[in-house]
Amino acid sequence: MQQIKNIIVIIALLIGAIGLAQSDKNAELMKDVEKAKQTLLTTSPDIQSYFDNSAGYVIFPNVGKGGFIVGGAAGNGIVFENGQAVGVANLKKVTVGLQAGGAAIIEAIFFETQEDLDSFKEEDFEFSAGVSAVALKSGKSYSAKYDEGVKVFTYSKAGLMADASVGGQRFDYHDLGEAAKDDDDDDDDYRK
Repeated sequence: MQQIKNIIVIIALLIGAIGLAQSDKNAELMKDVEKAKQTLLTTSPDIQSYFDNSAGYVIFPNVGKGGFIVGGAAGNGIVFENGQAVGVANLKKVTVGLQAGGAAIIEAIFFETQEDLDSFKEEDFEFSAGVSAVALKSGKSYSAKYDEGVKVFTYSKAGLMADASVGGQRFDYHDLGEAAKDDDDDDDDYRK
């Protein structure tokens, strides 16, 4: 009987440690997201209206893009609904075609309606080929419109990549509570 109690205590401690490690990853990702949001607002204060008026948004603070003929992009971000963090999203993209270079960018996706946000949170969300991003540059003002219920802004942190398209990006979404459980299945670091 004592052995069973010891096993239960060990299992409880392991589950707690896994949850705490995931919380640390999410906390670090949240810090990166807050810095990225401040960078976007400093670069282009006009996008504050998107933060204020969209049904929700996701910020990917560290999207790595690179390629030579075959390329890709990957990153992790936090999803916000009504200004509150509700989930974690993973971005993936594989491309084939004329491309060269590498870049590190911040990507922010705004959702026009609750239906658009809910669609993103469903399985297998992907941008259509025609969706592109507005590249933010210091001092420029943008009156961008939503395209298929989303508006995407990017900010280049470093590097040069000859590809402004976000079409073909795929996303996985997990509620903040679910993200801790799914970390065992998906061993990706949330700070790519």
